[in-house]
Amino acid sequence: MTLPPALAAQPSRSRGRVFGEDDRAPRGQRDAFQRDRDRIVHSAAFRRLRHKTQVFVAPDGDHFRVRLTHSIEVAQIGRTMARILGLNEDLTEALCLAHDLGHPPFGHGGEEALQASLADAGGFDHNAHTLRLVTALENPYPDFDGLNLTWETLEGLAKHNGPVTNPSWAMAEADSAIGLELATWPSLEAQVAGIADDIAYDNHDIDDGLRSGILELDALLSVPFVRRQWDAVEARHPGLDAARKIKALVRDGIGAMVSDVLTETRRRIAEAGVTSIDEVRAAGRQLVGFSAALEAEERSLKRHLYAHLYDSAALTPIRIEAQRIVADLAQVLRERPICLPPGWQRGEGEVARLRGIADYIAGMTDRFAIASHEKLIGPVNLPDRF
Repeated sequence: MTLPPALAAQPSRSRGRVFGEDDRAPRGQRDAFQRDRDRIVHSAAFRRLRHKTQVFVAPDGDHFRVRLTHSIEVAQIGRTMARILGLNEDLTEALCLAHDLGHPPFGHGGEEALQASLADAGGFDHNAHTLRLVTALENPYPDFDGLNLTWETLEGLAKHNGPVTNPSWAMAEADSAIGLELATWPSLEAQVAGIADDIAYDNHDIDDGLRSGILELDALLSVPFVRRQWDAVEARHPGLDAARKIKALVRDGIGAMVSDVLTETRRRIAEAGVTSIDEVRAAGRQLVGFSAALEAEERSLKRHLYAHLYDSAALTPIRIEAQRIVADLAQVLRERPICLPPGWQRGEGEVARLRGIADYIAGMTDRFAIASHEKLIGPVNLPDRF
């Protein structure tokens, strides 16, 4: 069952773009949200995601997810849910594809190092940096900086995880220029993008963790959600070899979470009685999400993944070395500004200079950060695996 049409974003009713555009340029038969999606796909920031860490350092292993493949998988899940609910698929897809554009090299470890290194200039936040990229740093057009995305896409990128009550400097800067209504909930499309991200990495990190040998299947099966999916696969395919059973486990996990979200979302929307997008924003609560039962199980799964994968003894040395690479680069660029390539100075003053350094490092891929460290500072000591 689809939701009432009035709850879906309509490109014809978009609040528009910051900069007017020359309509004489060829546009093709695309609406505003389709153009947003295409601008994201054609951006340099999107291409760089193919060499940025998801869980495992990007240069290692052809089969592990990277930020690019993760973003594509999130988009597939998000678009499926949007279609079933009757929401705008193109806006949902644009948000899913762009949600991780602002990640620096080496994933969350790299982000923590960059945040600490630039603390005296306001720090760094990957979600806010996504807004900075699409509004200022990407510059493929002759008449303005940024991608000039619609208000709805910018709002969704800012708030797909919910209202922003304590915006970083970059988020506040974007909000000041655009008016993103940070204290409210975003569109249903943005909420779908946010939950699709959780669904994708919960299940695909199981796949990558088991493939790597860091996650142990017997321990993972102590997690109630995983055990239930595993037993269902065994009941359908008794005696199936473990490798194929794990693939089925991942598929079933995604399917179970998606089905739960669809049912729970319809229930919450009916309970809230919202009849317009403005009422969705003013609802004061998340309307797209897991049921209480599955939410508890998903938290249990996340705890297991943190304890046995993300914070594992196998990955901790890699994270520490990756953070050293980022911290070293930030330090040398502060001490030797001549090493910063032309065009990366951001206005006048020390804070602007340091933010230019953050922009430069955040745009690096894993392998470019490694090469830059080796050129400017010295060798890195990343282990051969992961």
